[in-house]
Amino acid sequence: MDRTKRLFLGRALRSDSLGKTLLPKRIALPVFASDPLSSVAYAPGEILLVLSIAGVAAYPHSAWITAAVVLLMITVVASYRQTVHAYPGGGGAYAVVSGNFGRRAGLTVGGALLVDYVLTVAVSVSAGVDNLGSAVGFVQHNQVLSALTVIALLMLMNLRGAKESGRLFAIPTYAFVIGVLGTVAWGAFRALVLGDTMSAPTAGYEIVPQQTGLSGLAMGFLLLRAFSSGCAALTGVEAISNGVPAFREPRSHNAATTLAVMGALATTMFAGIVALALHTDVRLAEDPARDLLIDGEPAGAAHHQDPVIAQVGIAVLGDGSVPFLCLAAATALVLFLAANTAYNGFPVLGSILAQDRYLPRQLHTRGDRLAYSNGIVFLTLPAALLVVAFRADANQLIQLYIVGVFVSFTFSQSGMVRHWNRLLADERDPAARRRMHRVRALNGFGAALCALVLVIVLLTKFSHGAWVSLLGMALFYAVMTAIRRHYERVADELAVDVPEDRLDMRPSQVHAVVLVSRVHKPTLRALAYAKLLRAGSLTAVTIAIDPDDTRRLTEDWRRRHIDVPLEILDAPYREITHPFVLYVKKLRHTHPDDVVSVIIPEYVVGHWYETLLHNQSALRLKARLLLTPGVTVTSVPWQLHSAEAARARIGRRHPLHVPGAVRRGHGHRIRRP
Repeated sequence: MDRTKRLFLGRALRSDSLGKTLLPKRIALPVFASDPLSSVAYAPGEILLVLSIAGVAAYPHSAWITAAVVLLMITVVASYRQTVHAYPGGGGAYAVVSGNFGRRAGLTVGGALLVDYVLTVAVSVSAGVDNLGSAVGFVQHNQVLSALTVIALLMLMNLRGAKESGRLFAIPTYAFVIGVLGTVAWGAFRALVLGDTMSAPTAGYEIVPQQTGLSGLAMGFLLLRAFSSGCAALTGVEAISNGVPAFREPRSHNAATTLAVMGALATTMFAGIVALALHTDVRLAEDPARDLLIDGEPAGAAHHQDPVIAQVGIAVLGDGSVPFLCLAAATALVLFLAANTAYNGFPVLGSILAQDRYLPRQLHTRGDRLAYSNGIVFLTLPAALLVVAFRADANQLIQLYIVGVFVSFTFSQSGMVRHWNRLLADERDPAARRRMHRVRALNGFGAALCALVLVIVLLTKFSHGAWVSLLGMALFYAVMTAIRRHYERVADELAVDVPEDRLDMRPSQVHAVVLVSRVHKPTLRALAYAKLLRAGSLTAVTIAIDPDDTRRLTEDWRRRHIDVPLEILDAPYREITHPFVLYVKKLRHTHPDDVVSVIIPEYVVGHWYETLLHNQSALRLKARLLLTPGVTVTSVPWQLHSAEAARARIGRRHPLHVPGAVRRGHGHRIRRP
């Protein structure tokens, strides 16, 4: 298995190599901004699709809708530039909201961001498969299988590390940006300077309006719905603020610069594609088989409706030309790679939530390649389920989008307003106060605008699938709350009571090694048991994976005056088993005629799902140590309250006199007088 991992992932990296994996701006841009940059491939089409309900006569409104989306994009980018300076530790909206509005509000935003990242993967990959399907027949007829294959490849590449995946993904991302900007520039030159006539392949088609004679209120609602669909261009903007720790120093400055470059590119590309779509008379319909007329006849079920960017490319660059083929290939690739934004944002956010005990603590640990491997795998599973459930239909999946984005935008900017209010209360320097007033006004405007958009999105998209996003947010909130409650209950149960739990240390005669991670009741019980072994030497050993945890352990050890020497083993690869086994082997080599007794405190839980919330390092250690000659392994169990309840349930459900009851641990019922 280790050879297989090395083959696919590469050699493991030491913890002190983390600085080498940090991203320069040129790599960070495709890593964190591929989602908002690639949205220009489908966001303009979403606007035209909604407007087509009222027919071609409603298309001119797309110019005003585009202007509103661009204004919103500029506001959000400018606001998040303040966030990355104020919260350089990462976490983005979650850190801002938790610090200014409390735990529950932060958890709401955290759930919204997690849902958004899952949808980013599902939507981006499905849209990429849809674009590629217009050129490759196999992909068109096997969209679900193709989408799942792409998701698996993205997961594998990100498991190799952010820097490695960024280098690989940078080429198609930059190729797409150059291709779109080149198309926009060449199209503008042909239209404004050369006076050429450019027509999209669908320019001669007719659209049958689904609704005619819309009143002012109905038309206003349609325009709001088109605006909310166009806001898909803003998805992924928050990823840079979530991933500030991944940037090279100075982190905040580099992140803010990358955010500004991303905003300038995205707004220019988005506005340019919409302008060319209107100029070349692109035609789209929500139901092209019925509402799109070709020579007066419905297009039929066999008709494949090309995306806006493909039709604009044909009109400007020429159908089948080398520049058009390059643009089409770059578009398909960048749509796949847009999911990479989520693969970099989700694991970092998951690590922060795990550190705050809202997600399983395994998500806080970096893998062999210093990436948050568990978070990457955790993201892949629900994204793949969504692709299967919606059969990789990008048009259906995109209706679930945006809600989580604007929930986080609204809360984040409101939190920044409160952040500046708190700083202004203590600031006395006039220049600093003027600057704070300016950025507070910017964040306040951003909060009001995002709140308005959130209301519009909820009103216009709730029945079209937005309720699924709200359900996902509620589900994440409930699960994370339950996980936090469990960890708090376990921490309270294991807390050391002084002086009742002070140990009466006794001399012993064997070489005893007690593995410890912190000072709590299981640790003290394991030390007490080791003393009873009459060991000739007794040593407590901890593995230094997290410097802060190790520091807290040593301070607690000294404060409680535990007279057992504590040895700290270095773990440059953040792996417990190898350094501990090496330590035991060295001890055996020093004392070849003695027996080393390894004592491991373990939790005993009563529910299957609780095993997912606690590290299973003890199982791996025992498996390795049992193969080491001259070493005995002893587990010192500590039953949590749930284990006692489970034992009672087993006693009620299973007869204790049946064969095998004792072997299964049920025992015999003891009658007391």
